[in-house]
Amino acid sequence: MSWFYRRFVRPVLFERDSESIHDWTIQRLAWISRNRILCEAAASFFEPPGMPVHLFGLSFPNPVGLAAGMDKYAAALPAWAALGFGFSELGGVTWHPQPGNPPPRLFRAVADGALINRMGFNNPGAEAMAKALAEWHAAKSWPKHPAGINLGKSKATPLDQAAEDYAATLQILWPHADFFVVNVSSPNTPNLRQLQDKAALDEILAAVQEVNRKEAATARGSNGLAVSTPHGADPNRQSPIAHRRLPIHRPSGKPILVKVAPDLSFEALDEILELADSRRIAGIVATNTTIARPETTDSQSQQIYSQEGGLSGRPLRERSTEMVRHIFLQTSGRLPVIGVGGIFNAADAWEKIIAGASLVQVYTGLVYEGPGIAREIVVGLREKLVQAGLTRIQEAVGSAKVVRHA
Repeated sequence: MSWFYRRFVRPVLFERDSESIHDWTIQRLAWISRNRILCEAAASFFEPPGMPVHLFGLSFPNPVGLAAGMDKYAAALPAWAALGFGFSELGGVTWHPQPGNPPPRLFRAVADGALINRMGFNNPGAEAMAKALAEWHAAKSWPKHPAGINLGKSKATPLDQAAEDYAATLQILWPHADFFVVNVSSPNTPNLRQLQDKAALDEILAAVQEVNRKEAATARGSNGLAVSTPHGADPNRQSPIAHRRLPIHRPSGKPILVKVAPDLSFEALDEILELADSRRIAGIVATNTTIARPETTDSQSQQIYSQEGGLSGRPLRERSTEMVRHIFLQTSGRLPVIGVGGIFNAADAWEKIIAGASLVQVYTGLVYEGPGIAREIVVGLREKLVQAGLTRIQEAVGSAKVVRHA
């Protein structure tokens, strides 16, 4: 499927501006999402064999997810499950609606399998996103996989009010998603990455977790039960890897993760990891896009790399894997990692998993490899498991360190 897409479909799509074809694609997927028969037809073609992962109290059909940035309006939520993804991360979403940076703001470096974007958190705002998600629930079209939301800071909000901004966004969206990712690492909102500073991030996480705690308590009170079980979770099931790798702290409420930049030093990353226990971080998403630029001899890529914005795709693969490995080793595998950056095939996903990622996400790989990417990665991972003599994908997580020290 990917070969056909690369050979015949992608050249036609790439004749058009990057953002316009992205919008066109999302519109087509939104149309499919509103038609149950079309969704079922897509699923019959793209759904991969099962490879379940139990993490954060959630059940993932497979470990390959959609990264944030692809569906900022939750326009095509049911379609992502139909395309075989094991989970989806929507957004980023900010408290205030905002148009983002002026176009053009999305560029392809085709020879290097890369994208540059300076979108700037263009999104409809938290209230509109909450309404869209409520409509999918009401239509009984919620996907059969966990759906999370990437939380960003509004551009108009001063840095010293960032904690309140994130908390307000979480509060309105809390009932509508299974997990949340605090994004303090996008390079396209001025000064946002300053919020990766330990003190600033600590303040944000304190505010976010207070909302999380209160919303969970409200849910308990309204149900007369313990906090409602997240989508796909079995409250009586213990994770098959519980005896090996437990989260540093299991929070009440819903899982809150933090997305970090690949440009952080390991020392700065370690300071963020120090907050994992006190602020009940459920996991780390590693990584966002990078402001670094690779060396290239391709003239078209050189021109694209002169654009401002964050780089994603193949040139990011190695650095993001290094970050995944560092987090896994520093936390002795107790803090789950979602690996993202340069994943185009099963070999790339396997590299992240054996470095320490419990789940992986794709974005640029979907652009370059097409709609069959999730299925092809899962099929390839099953082959990798057989070759490694393993039965579950959880057994492979972090296993590269054993090989390296042998």
